[in-house]
Amino acid sequence: MKRTAFIAIVGRPNVGKSTLLNAILGEKVAIVSKKPQTTRNRITGIHTVGEDQYVFLDTPGMHRPRTKLGNFMVNETGTTLGEADAAILVVEARESVGDIEAQMIEQLKAKGIPAILVINKIDAVSPANIARTIAAYAESYDFDAVVPAAAKNGKGVETVLAECERYLTESIWFFPDDIVTDQTERQLAAEIIREKLLRILEDEIPHGTAVTIEEFKEEKQMVRIRAEIFCERPSHKGIIIGKHGATLKQIGSYAREDMEKFFGVKVFLDLWVKVKENWRDSNFNLNDFGYRRED
Repeated sequence: MKRTAFIAIVGRPNVGKSTLLNAILGEKVAIVSKKPQTTRNRITGIHTVGEDQYVFLDTPGMHRPRTKLGNFMVNETGTTLGEADAAILVVEARESVGDIEAQMIEQLKAKGIPAILVINKIDAVSPANIARTIAAYAESYDFDAVVPAAAKNGKGVETVLAECERYLTESIWFFPDDIVTDQTERQLAAEIIREKLLRILEDEIPHGTAVTIEEFKEEKQMVRIRAEIFCERPSHKGIIIGKHGATLKQIGSYAREDMEKFFGVKVFLDLWVKVKENWRDSNFNLNDFGYRRED
C-alpha cells in the first residue's frame, strides 16, 4: 500500500529550513547560507522509503517584504501552506514567540493545518532556553510534536522524519522513487551559482543578484554551462567581477566544484555579469528570472 504526505517547511529567514531539508534527504537540493532570505522559490524535496513517499516543500523565510521579489517570496509560503497536508515550523530557541512566528501560527490555525515544531540550533543554547521555548510555543498552538534539533549536525533529523509518518495517507506517488527533487538541472546549476554569490559577497549585493542559465550542453563526460549573473547597479558589477576578474573566478571555481559533485561529470562553466537596475521591483524581470506566480 503506497502512502504519501506533502509537508511544508516554514519559518523566518535563516533558521535552518533548507539545512533540515538537505539533512532529511541526505542530498543537497536546497542552497544554504548564513545570510537571510537565501531561498526564493519553493524547493521540493522527495524522500521515498519502502512504500512511503514524503514530499517536503521548503519555503522562503517569512519576512516583511520591501520589494516585489519579497512579496513573491512571502506569497510562495502562503500558497505552499494551502497545498500541504501538514507543516514543520522551524524556530530558534527564544523565551517568547516572535512576531513572524505568531503570524505563521495564525496561518496554520486559519488553514487548519497540523504541525510539528522543530527547535533548531540547540547546540548553541542551554537546556533551560530550550525548555522556555517549548513552554512559550505550547501556549500558542497545539503542535503534534516538538523536536529539539541541530540539523547542521544531523541531531534530531531522524526524529523529525519519524514524527512526519503520522501525516502519510494511502495515495498514489506523485514522483518516481529514484529522484530527490523536481528541480531541473538548469535550476540546480543557477541556484548553486547564487549560493556562491551569497557566500563570497558581502552585505546587500548578493540579495540583488539573479542567475539565469543561457546554455546547458551535455557532451561526453562533460557539461558546458553558460550563465549570466544579473545585479542592480554598475558598481555592483565591478565588485562581483573583482580586480582582474578574481572574485568572479572564485565564484566560478566554488560553483563548478559543487556542480561536478552533483552531476557526476566535469563541468565547464562560463560566467557573465550584467546590470538590470531595480529588477527586484519589476514584474517583467521577476517573471523573466523565474519568480512568477502559478495561478
